[in-house]
Amino acid sequence: MSLYIYLLVAAIIFTIGAYGIMTQKSGIKILMCIELMLNASNINLVAFSSFGGNATGQVFALFSIAIAAAEAGIGFAILVALFRVNGTINLDKINILRW
Repeated sequence: MSLYIYLLVAAIIFTIGAYGIMTQKSGIKILMCIELMLNASNINLVAFSSFGGNATGQVFALFSIAIAAAEAGIGFAILVALFRVNGTINLDKINILRW
């Protein structure tokens, strides 16, 4: 398979994630869309790494996966705390951080 196919798949996944962030109101769906965007960037890193002949991109992808796991854990903890206070995870109805 050529590099073009991997980049096309990554661009499609990234676009789906970006569209989901712009249209969704649920905090969990937004976190899942962020994970989609991070996975698209990981696909690009690994594709360029394998076609370039070195493992640098794969190492960066592993660090990115670790950071994404930490981000998901912290994001879900924030959503659980917001649900306990407000009773909803709909981000349009939550105004706790507004002035």
